[in-house]
Amino acid sequence: MRLWQRLLVLLLAIVVALPVLLIALFAAVPPPVTPLMLIRQSEGHGIDKQWVALDDISSNLPAAVIAAEDNNFCVHSGFDWGEIEKAVETYQDGGNLRGASTITQQTAKNLFLWPARSFIRKGIEAWLAALLDLMWSKERILEVYLNIVEWSGGVYGAEAAAQYYFGKPAANLSQREAALLATVLPNPLSRSASNPTSSQVNQADVLQRRIGQLGPLLDCY
Repeated sequence: MRLWQRLLVLLLAIVVALPVLLIALFAAVPPPVTPLMLIRQSEGHGIDKQWVALDDISSNLPAAVIAAEDNNFCVHSGFDWGEIEKAVETYQDGGNLRGASTITQQTAKNLFLWPARSFIRKGIEAWLAALLDLMWSKERILEVYLNIVEWSGGVYGAEAAAQYYFGKPAANLSQREAALLATVLPNPLSRSASNPTSSQVNQADVLQRRIGQLGPLLDCY
């Protein structure tokens, strides 16, 4: 083979193998840092995070996040095709193109990728999400997501967020506090769980009702 062909094969092998190796590693080891943390740090934010096991996070928080972000998390295989179809139909009918990302996809994005939207990034995200669903349990996906997701500028993970907003450990979050935290996720740089807008208060009310309606859809953690 020519040199450039060998280099191309080597590059493809790295692109395929490196994510698999990292996902296998992070199945057991807490990720030390994410691209978003480094980006925020370059923007002047610190990195406030403290890893805690899923068992040390109040069950109210994963319930609220699933109710807010991905109702079918416990039963889909990384992608919610029903929500994707609805989003496409809405866009074709002239509506805005809304997100249909699952918690698995958001975990892939937060763990490995950059925040800007593009078709290239979404394609890589889909590949990584498929690997996560194949190699990790639902509990591990939730555990990693809840430990790396951004809840304010420089504040990452359930423990840091619970201390930052409510002055308590994540293990002691009430259902109301968890619901308010979930309302922050779409825009953590401009929303607050301890000083919510009226829209967030209304959304938290909806989430608390929805949690009671999801029933067995919350049985995977």
